Amino acid sequence: MNATTAEYQVTGMTCGHCEMSVREEVGELSGVTDIQVSAQTGRLVVTSSGSLDDAQVLAAVEEAGYSAARA
Repeated sequence: MNATTAEYQVTGMTCGHCEMSVREEVGELSGVTDIQVSAQTGRLVVTSSGSLDDAQVLAAVEEAGYSAARA
């Protein structure tokens, strides 16, 4: 199974707590194996063991209270 990595730009994150919220929500998606998130740059990199559904990732970020777009 090939790993998929996707990068997103998140707006609204200001601190470590924000990063944690995003990490928690995105981490609940099935297949996600790694999450790198930076409030400083707004960068979110999600690695998944299978194919990654952009809509699900964006919805998870919105669930955490932020907005995101595929980078």
